[in-house]
Amino acid sequence: MLPALKLAAIASLAHGVFGAPQSSSTATQTAPPSTISVPSVTVSTSVPSPTAALGATLPSQAPLPPVQPWCIGQIFCAGSLLQTVNIAQLYSDSKTFVDKPTSKSSQQVLADFAKFNLSTVTEGDIVNFVDTDFLGEGLELEGVTLQGFNPNPSFLNNLTNPLTKAFAQTVHGFWTQLVRTTNQSALCDEYPGGTCESSLIPLNHTFVVPGGRFREQYYWDSYWIIQGLIQSELYDTVNATLQNFMDEIENFGFIPNGGRIYYLDRSQPPLFVHMVSDYIAATGDNSILTRALPLAEAELKWWATNRTIEVKSPYTGQTYNMARYAVNNTAPRPESYLEDYLTVHDPTLSTPLTDQQAADLYGELASGAETGWDYTARFEAIPALGNPGLRTLNIKNHIPTCLNSILYKSHMLLADLYGTSNSTEASSHLSAAAQIRAGLLDLNWDADKLAFYDFNITANARNSVFTVATFYPLWNGIIPDEVLSSQSNAFGFFSSVNLVMNKYNGTFPTTFIDFTGLQWDAPNSWPPHQYIIMEALRALPSNITTNALPTPNSGSSTYSLIPSGQLGFSEDQLPGQNIIGSSKNITKTGPSADVNKMDGTVINGGNATSGEGWAQTLGREMANRYFTSVLCSWHATGGSIPGLLPQLPASQLNITNSVGNTGNMFEKFSNLDVDSSGYGGEYTVQAGFGWTNGALLWVASTYGQVLNAPQCPPLVAPVTSSTGAALGLKASATGVATTLIVSIFFHAFLS
Repeated sequence: MLPALKLAAIASLAHGVFGAPQSSSTATQTAPPSTISVPSVTVSTSVPSPTAALGATLPSQAPLPPVQPWCIGQIFCAGSLLQTVNIAQLYSDSKTFVDKPTSKSSQQVLADFAKFNLSTVTEGDIVNFVDTDFLGEGLELEGVTLQGFNPNPSFLNNLTNPLTKAFAQTVHGFWTQLVRTTNQSALCDEYPGGTCESSLIPLNHTFVVPGGRFREQYYWDSYWIIQGLIQSELYDTVNATLQNFMDEIENFGFIPNGGRIYYLDRSQPPLFVHMVSDYIAATGDNSILTRALPLAEAELKWWATNRTIEVKSPYTGQTYNMARYAVNNTAPRPESYLEDYLTVHDPTLSTPLTDQQAADLYGELASGAETGWDYTARFEAIPALGNPGLRTLNIKNHIPTCLNSILYKSHMLLADLYGTSNSTEASSHLSAAAQIRAGLLDLNWDADKLAFYDFNITANARNSVFTVATFYPLWNGIIPDEVLSSQSNAFGFFSSVNLVMNKYNGTFPTTFIDFTGLQWDAPNSWPPHQYIIMEALRALPSNITTNALPTPNSGSSTYSLIPSGQLGFSEDQLPGQNIIGSSKNITKTGPSADVNKMDGTVINGGNATSGEGWAQTLGREMANRYFTSVLCSWHATGGSIPGLLPQLPASQLNITNSVGNTGNMFEKFSNLDVDSSGYGGEYTVQAGFGWTNGALLWVASTYGQVLNAPQCPPLVAPVTSSTGAALGLKASATGVATTLIVSIFFHAFLS
């Protein structure tokens, strides 16, 4: 049983409801230590910095949302205290406050808050209240020695280039800085009668955190963390992570989004069975199945009961049981309270939302967090910049390609794990998988465009928004017959990958929609998706991958190789590859748009190999480009490797606000600039970073022999028409030398 909270009560409520910025210190990365010790984990106490004067009274508040039955307590759950602290805007990130344990009993904290007259309370009153009644965020967690760490795991032997090998070894060492355990001495007694209150869900075993504001164990992040831990041969840590997830299924009936009570209304992409299967494949340790199999069944039952509906196809008239993301929630998310509150109660709205509209929107916002893609125009009825677009979220009425692909594979893996030991259960899961597969191929697959699209229940039709989710089915073992029918069709399915490698300097964006400012749209590209694309390429049978990579006709770009209508944009509507440092595009159409094209490869795509099939070429290019994005953005923020990669001078590090830093591993990247992190969204870009590390180590292990040392564009560089190609950039059309200053999209993550 998980300690220190009254989790029996929480679990009971969870079953009843569901059916069965940055802190003041910055996480930086250093080279792997020669001797492994407990990592230094700074428990920061962010200094409140309200935007209003301390003597100013707080803005008037909207009426409180309903009490949420899934959330225990009156401090870290939606209510007067949480809303008032957020209205005061003490911190740039709403998550900061809800990660602070109290310094007093919950009754005393509530009594102190009750003394305020909310019509006259000032910013200074709230600052003093938080400083007096709350401790540092993350106090309940502590670093721990990473057991079984080997500085030279065998996968390093796969890398032939000295720099790529050294960087992979450096990233391998970052696990020692991200491993955590519950700080038993800082835990509060049982709620509500204890000496303090905390939002943490204590865990019994060690785990690896993503990093930055993500201080706890997270669900889908852990899948890619585990991919890296397996390459690092840290099997005990993988096992411990899985044990934590099994504890949560036992207590809550499902795996929550993350390790805080404010996540108990939602899950995340359900990759638990995938993790168990990968662990067994790597270790041969079948003993975990005694506990894992019944709990995997429980998790899939939760998804079937709470997230699955019948959908009748408008194309065939067949009916399928398909899953969706649909959170029961009618209040702002505690970790993003102010952001959600302002989305609903935007003062610029000419007609305020009704109570029902507000409740529905809060549910959509929480459902967006459950998707893992929070947020993207993919699920918006009216894509627009920032919050206006979020008010049109329609997630609950979508049948997502990604979610159902994952659930298909979960059933297939469970059937395999049962084997002959329980043929009845195995057969049941094969049947469930076949039904999901049929539904995806009917509802989500467009045979003419050679792509998967989400099915929109509201419109009773497939959406036209092309996203990286199209690759999830192949990653999970669903390959449409049309793709299998010819090399031409198989390439057509992946033709957008070829376009990205040739047209853009970075990796594959989540969508090609770049006007929303949302972090799961262009120009952001995310490590899990690069992994998924590479795995989808590897899933193709060899008989449809042997041809050389197609080339466009004279006068055309790689856009011309994409099936008609697949992207939903004409060539000139696609995001351009910027001339970095200016507002101009290199070119948007024609052969010159393929700015990274080289003979048989692309810039930062590795070396062409004789006899290489088209899928092998794209996989090699993707692997090299991802490795480049990770290493170059780390180097641009102070990373260095003695004897191989000197640190940039302070004059250049000043551009990225990185003087004194030793390199950041980012959660997301810009597909326009390999020196840059991604940007946008509700919080500043995070350093750490678990799934980035895990995906990179998988790439190093899988593609190590074809990885070249990246060519990182200088942060400040004179570029002429003769040198532009070497940097993956073009000079102006007149050939005049242009001074480029890389526009790094970093925010205040180093402040």
